[in-house]
Amino acid sequence: MVIRGRENDYKGPVKALVLDWAGTTVDYGCLGPVAVFLEVFRHRGVEPTLGEARGPMGLMKKDHIRTMCRTPSLAARWTAVHGKAPDESDVEALYRETEPLMVECIRDHAKLIPGLLEAVARFRDMGLGIGSTTGYTGPMMDVLRPEAARQGYVPDAVFCSTDVPAGRPSPWMCYRNAIDLGVYPMKAMVKVGDTVSDVQEGLNAGMWTVALSKSGNELGLPQDEVECLPAPVLAARLAAIEERLGEAGAHYVVEDITQVVQVIEDINDRLSHGDSPFS
Repeated sequence: MVIRGRENDYKGPVKALVLDWAGTTVDYGCLGPVAVFLEVFRHRGVEPTLGEARGPMGLMKKDHIRTMCRTPSLAARWTAVHGKAPDESDVEALYRETEPLMVECIRDHAKLIPGLLEAVARFRDMGLGIGSTTGYTGPMMDVLRPEAARQGYVPDAVFCSTDVPAGRPSPWMCYRNAIDLGVYPMKAMVKVGDTVSDVQEGLNAGMWTVALSKSGNELGLPQDEVECLPAPVLAARLAAIEERLGEAGAHYVVEDITQVVQVIEDINDRLSHGDSPFS
């Protein structure tokens, strides 16, 4: 027996986007969060690698620290310094230091990604609602949202990891956006972000997912350094990132937010033919 639900019958256009923040709409290279994670571990005498600090990016910040502590290479260096592997009490202590440092650094890493406002204007012209999710907490967003608004970016809905039972990769923030924006079915929504956890969040919510390879955490470089990379080097690095995000399940991988308009047009065409994120 095949049970055909109403969602499967939907052949209309995309109704809303759910955009990530750092590395997607603000903070080119996703530099702010990684600097804080490096600092709090250094305060404990342990030097993480950039890969260890960036690997869990997109998760709720306490979950990010917890994941770093469970990374075998980092846990081994922690044990060498402290005589034991990091446990939950260490996670709590690290997070207590992370929260205020993150709040302090966000204001210095709140610059909009180039082309964001023009892209948002195109999305508005297409009749799309603009939601957002983030691994930042409420106090962090209390700093970031006004800074973004001052530059002209004001999404219709904002939900962070402390607004829901669990942050990424759980779908709860996306569901809260759907409710707040009044959008259904979920395949009429598109999640856009720059991390594997963004992709997982969108997939778990039943949404189309678009991953960004150049402006965010995966490349992890400020724009001026990106522009100085030799073209073959940049192309090779982006190709590797595209493969990694594709393997995570992203339906599309593009360089930055400015290329998402064309993706929406393609998804609209696919929806009109009865496609879904899992068809």
